[in-house]
Amino acid sequence: MFLNHSSDGNTGIVSASSQKFLLNLIDTPGHVDFNYEVSRSLAACQGVLLVVDAAQGVQAQTVANFYLAFEANLAIIPVINKIDQPTADPDNVKAQLKSMFDLDPEDALLTSAKTGEGLQQVLPAVIERIPPPKGLLCSPLRMLLLDSYFDEYRGVICHVAVIDGALRKGDKIASAATGQSYEAMDVGILHPELTPTGMLLTGQVGYIVSGMRSTKEARVGDTLHHARSIVQPLPGFKPAKHMVFAGVYPADGSDFDALNGAIEKLTCNDASVSVAKESSGALGLGFRFTSYLNTYFHTYIRS
Repeated sequence: MFLNHSSDGNTGIVSASSQKFLLNLIDTPGHVDFNYEVSRSLAACQGVLLVVDAAQGVQAQTVANFYLAFEANLAIIPVINKIDQPTADPDNVKAQLKSMFDLDPEDALLTSAKTGEGLQQVLPAVIERIPPPKGLLCSPLRMLLLDSYFDEYRGVICHVAVIDGALRKGDKIASAATGQSYEAMDVGILHPELTPTGMLLTGQVGYIVSGMRSTKEARVGDTLHHARSIVQPLPGFKPAKHMVFAGVYPADGSDFDALNGAIEKLTCNDASVSVAKESSGALGLGFRFTSYLNTYFHTYIRS
């Protein structure tokens, strides 16, 4: 049984009633600016923990993330945290969850991450309320590419969710988007570090070292499959809409190549930002940044 709640992922083995459950836990950012990152994480999920502050109640990001999970038809477990706070009002928060999301107040877990109160309820609730993956082990391999990053020693490392079938180390795989073929040179899970297992089975979330030379080959939302099989590509993700734009030029034209190299390193792993070269009669050669983030966009400019 799997719970996948960016970007960062951890895998843990939980024993209950003499049975073992493999849980993939993904912690998503709460800020509404990271809507795209959250949607990518939810694509690998069967359920979520919707964490609400017992004192502040439902916030804007709570609403945004709830509807992402609801539209993905995921099991939703409400968790009311910080019940140790003097201003905590869990009954009022329960009423908000009922009126705004039509969630049963009795389903809410009352917890305090600070004191540990109620935390013992969380994992049993995950096991009881969240269904296992629906994929078929006997079907042809289909994997959803969730994220990627470049490692200078191993090349591009892809994070994937196995929707159907199984992948083994040494298998030849292909991209449904580009048709390019690769070899799965290393396969494993995040535990939380990269832990080789030699295979990934239906429902598991893990990593592949594929021999890709650039993260541009690893298109987020792409379907990876066995090289000689024909499969129906997965829906993938809706393209992110860029809302913020900026032109960046070096103060000295001779620094253009150095700036170009720095920008490539800065943006190679971030789907929120895209960069194109542009030219100005007054400023010379420079770059056009576009992003769908507001809050952290200025970080790129200052860097």
